Amino acid sequence: MSVTTKTSPSEVLLSHLQQNINSFAGVAELRAAALESFSKLGLPSVKDEDYRKTPITKAIEGFTFEVVKSTAINPTDFTISELEGYPVVFIDGEFSAAHSVLPKTVQVLPIQEALQSHPAIISKHLGAYADYKKDSFVALNTAGWTSGLFVHVPENIVLDKPIIVYNIIRNAGIHLQRNLIVVEKNSELTIVEKTVSSDGCFFNSVTEGAVDENSGLNYYTVQNNDGNHIEFNHKQLVQKNSSRIHAYTFTLGGKLVRNNLNLILDGSNCDSYMNGVYLLKGDSICDNHTIADHTQPHSQSNELYKGALEGKSKAIFNGRIYVRPQAQKTNAFQSNRNILLSEDSTIHTKPQLEIWADDVKCSHGCTSGQLDEEALFYLRTRGLGKDTAKAMLLYAFIGEVIDRIKIPALRSYVDHLVSDRLHKNF
Repeated sequence: MSVTTKTSPSEVLLSHLQQNINSFAGVAELRAAALESFSKLGLPSVKDEDYRKTPITKAIEGFTFEVVKSTAINPTDFTISELEGYPVVFIDGEFSAAHSVLPKTVQVLPIQEALQSHPAIISKHLGAYADYKKDSFVALNTAGWTSGLFVHVPENIVLDKPIIVYNIIRNAGIHLQRNLIVVEKNSELTIVEKTVSSDGCFFNSVTEGAVDENSGLNYYTVQNNDGNHIEFNHKQLVQKNSSRIHAYTFTLGGKLVRNNLNLILDGSNCDSYMNGVYLLKGDSICDNHTIADHTQPHSQSNELYKGALEGKSKAIFNGRIYVRPQAQKTNAFQSNRNILLSEDSTIHTKPQLEIWADDVKCSHGCTSGQLDEEALFYLRTRGLGKDTAKAMLLYAFIGEVIDRIKIPALRSYVDHLVSDRLHKNF
């Protein structure tokens, strides 16, 4: 009697990594270390605390790197038409020079090319922040990425328009992307990131960023994919003295989305802002894990995530604030607020504070509830239908985060996406 042994997702991925470990020159040592780490960690199970509520390993079972390209597309069909900036287009992981417009004052190029043209910056920053020894999916990405973006902003440069990154994925299967963002002293950069994927795609994106003294980074991520789109999005950003980071994450679609946003305030007088919105329907899952790590004194972080859940959807929010012993005079605030629109929707929220300093101002909190019935009744007595009244209340709830978007055209675009979703009951 023959016995068929089922190959686990970890084994499939490990086999592929072992065969493709030397794809790029200049990162062989880093890839080898990450491969060893992945072979030890494997993919997370329900026993792993950080993934206990997020069955991403089960979700990608059967996904492979063997993909077949679909018909040709027109990238302009997916752009944000009213948003002016420098579009940088990737199609199935390949940089599309024909559809991209690059700034002259900032180095923007595929990360494969940066390995050769900017080796000193690559060796200093790539793999230095995102910890492949602790997270399986970071290890997977570090060992096997095949594409990505490199952005280097020299000193004393304020880019006039945002860099708009469009990741257009036509192929089902597994896609690994690696990005590196370096902003030197007294400079300013804005990035808008939008992913458009086909059904049956696992998109694993890891972004490392370094923001130097008296510099700023605004980073917007828009996730609005239908179908069986699985995404792991990890951002690890480190900032120095008097720097500023504003990060925004809008999750409006996707079967299962895991967002890690880790900010390391490794300097004094840093400002960090983390903003998020998630609108979930059906049986979709969104997991937001955030870290604000204060390592030096006189810095502040402020975090606000809001979500609305319909159907059998599930959201996870795990926000951590660390205040190290030397980080006196820290101000750190965190809030997660949720509205459950059905009896079957679920929110798991876990705000955390770990403080080793005594002269600080820190607070965290979370709320979960339903729409205000009195407010709903009031709107209906004014002649509004139930669905319209509900959409108006939800919009007022979500709008606090949308109003924080600094770019008017992008704010209008996200506002339209959210409003359209709310009026269609997600």
